[in-house]
Amino acid sequence: MGLVRYFATIWNSLRTWAVNTVGNISITDVVDMLIIAFLLYKFMQFLRRSRLGLVAKSILLLVVVAWGSGRFNLMVVNFATSRAMEMGILALVILFQQEIRQTLEQIGSKNLSDFVKRSESEEGLELVIVQTVQACLQMAKDRTGALIVLERKVSLEEEVRSGTRLEARVTALLIANIFHNKAPLHDGAMIIRGGRIESAGCILPLSDNANLSRELGTRHRAGIGVSEKSDAVVVAVSEETGAISVAVNGHLRRHLTQETLERLLRNELLAGTAPEVSKISSLKSWLTGGWHEKKD
Repeated sequence: MGLVRYFATIWNSLRTWAVNTVGNISITDVVDMLIIAFLLYKFMQFLRRSRLGLVAKSILLLVVVAWGSGRFNLMVVNFATSRAMEMGILALVILFQQEIRQTLEQIGSKNLSDFVKRSESEEGLELVIVQTVQACLQMAKDRTGALIVLERKVSLEEEVRSGTRLEARVTALLIANIFHNKAPLHDGAMIIRGGRIESAGCILPLSDNANLSRELGTRHRAGIGVSEKSDAVVVAVSEETGAISVAVNGHLRRHLTQETLERLLRNELLAGTAPEVSKISSLKSWLTGGWHEKKD
């Protein structure tokens, strides 16, 4: 009976605490928690998209070591980890100033409505995919080099400003004409935003991945580079071989057939209407060795 009375006392205490806590929660507390949760979600998204994700793991390890050393009175270890974290904040700002600047620019370039999840109509995205595939097939046949960036959630406003704004409807004929070797805007990238050709002749950041094949030229390195810093889907057509490639999240898949190109674009661009299909297809492609660089 004593044990039952003990657990009953604990249960009553917990129930009283829960009732008092819930009763004291106001609407401002709920809003406060939602804002913090949203900021944490955006911060985690930023870590996943940037190289800071790897650094965050090291910082988390330092925090755990510092807490453990303080808990067990390991004075030297605690002193060393505490000083390392203090100096590490300044070091992170210096080392990753470019990533921080790009993130702030992306936030500043968005309207308030950009923070609300928007989805393009399936018909509009399907039209973009069909016209892009047709253009790439024709350019591959003619050995016309091309670099097409399909923007998704992460804004590429800085890259858009580096080119010439067009804001034109996406058609295979227009894409092929822009990348014709006599056209003034052929030497650069095309950025498609919201179902329209936003800009052409754009300058993209080159990937600094030292593991990339030396056979890859500037066009493919630029495509991989912009896919590393954003969630964009990048389609590249080789001028030398006519091979069609797609870069997503820093991974390049080359020598694509029409069917494979269409499937990849649908899996990525229609993710808002069928997220499960997109994730499963991307995982299958990665597990079967699809996302890698193949030699010509």
